[in-house]
Amino acid sequence: MVDYDVVAIGGSPAGLYTAVAATYLKARVALVASPLLGSTWSESGSKCSKAFTQVGRVAHQIREAPSFGVFWDSGPESVGMGVGVRFAEALKWAKGVVSALDEQHSPAVLASLGVDVIFGEGEFCRKPHFAFVVNGQPLRSRTYAIATGSRSVIPDIDGLQSTGYLTPDTIWQQTNTNLPKSLIFIGGDPVGIELAQTFARLGSRVTVVVNSPHILTKEDPEAARLIQAQLEAEGVRVLTGHPVTQVKWIDDQKWIQAGDRAIEADEIVVTVGQQPNVDSLNLEGVGVKFDRHGIRVNQMLQTTNHRIYACGDVLGGYRFAHVANYEARIALKNMLFFPFFKVDYRHIPWAIFSDPELARVGLTEEQAKRRYGDDDVFVLRRFFKAVDKAQMRGETTGFCKILVLKSGEILGVHLVGPQASELIHVFSLAMQERIKIKAIANLSSIFPSLSEINSQTAADWGNLRLDRNSSMQDFLENFFNFRRSWSR
Repeated sequence: MVDYDVVAIGGSPAGLYTAVAATYLKARVALVASPLLGSTWSESGSKCSKAFTQVGRVAHQIREAPSFGVFWDSGPESVGMGVGVRFAEALKWAKGVVSALDEQHSPAVLASLGVDVIFGEGEFCRKPHFAFVVNGQPLRSRTYAIATGSRSVIPDIDGLQSTGYLTPDTIWQQTNTNLPKSLIFIGGDPVGIELAQTFARLGSRVTVVVNSPHILTKEDPEAARLIQAQLEAEGVRVLTGHPVTQVKWIDDQKWIQAGDRAIEADEIVVTVGQQPNVDSLNLEGVGVKFDRHGIRVNQMLQTTNHRIYACGDVLGGYRFAHVANYEARIALKNMLFFPFFKVDYRHIPWAIFSDPELARVGLTEEQAKRRYGDDDVFVLRRFFKAVDKAQMRGETTGFCKILVLKSGEILGVHLVGPQASELIHVFSLAMQERIKIKAIANLSSIFPSLSEINSQTAADWGNLRLDRNSSMQDFLENFFNFRRSWSR
């Protein structure tokens, strides 16, 4: 007899979702959490980064206030809009936000829901019974969910280890609470880009170095390059096509050799990607296959051991909590009932919280045209500068790009602009429910609102179809000629 229906391994968002959702279904569940396994009760780099971007956004808004005619007046004379940053207080605020969020899933709250919370590291074993052993205690279950999260990939660069570096997870754990005067970000993953922009807005001198032709290589090139241009406009130096070959410590400064350039900075932050936290789980001993990119799973999120499932960024890819929760939801149904449910990522949106934000759902333009052909894919595009609310907010940088078939099926949407992370959801729902682009075009948006860009862009589908249909154009021209002659 087994003790549990599900044992969730890891205090990541996916692990927490699995544990809590299982209790609602009246299943017996244990959650094994350890800071080394991505516990949410440790300092969460991803959450801190998201909270900290708000500090940079507020600082930027204060600097932009004079463009609205707003000045800080300390007396009979108006003074400049210099922005002072108390870095220690900003960090304290961000950590306070994360602490408040994590309190919702504290051990006491989880225990009150019926989750057996067990702290410690463990590993799978086969004998005398198949189980996950934590602190010498075997946890026997029908199924197991690996949700241990990921950690930063550290590239093999000469001198990096001896010189020292930070990652998006460790940057918040530093005892030095002074704002770094200069930072070098090696790599251009989403969290790194968010942090680079934020530190630049707070006054640090920031350089981003990537080996690729542009940052955010998984995104639509048009969207990624616009974000890169915005960073550069705000003073961030972006070096593309520059592999970092060496790091040195010279005269109390850290130096990197990037291509033919030598660059100095107070701190180096490594943001080249993530790797799974699976080293101590003994996955080889129970037949679970994995590599440096993540655990191998099928469409039901089963590993190569049918009793063990995996979800979240332990599978690889971007570090998005909502994607992890989606995977956990699918995996849990398969674990508790029958493995019939499959993941489908085509309708799952995601966003990068730069400023402007970048949000996406579905295919890129290149992917869509490669799959369906150039002639069958319509590319609809509108810019935020033509949206009234964007003009009123003073946030006109960005665009909405929709990829759609002749039939009206939406293939993908890319939004760069204010509140892009909110605007993308209507397209995600439309794609999930197989709603065609005409419905978005006919949607009446509140005026003024940023969501007008959605319906305005979608409305171009009808115009573009007409432009490509010469027979319909001839018919309409003859029809209106006839009506005008009849009216005489």
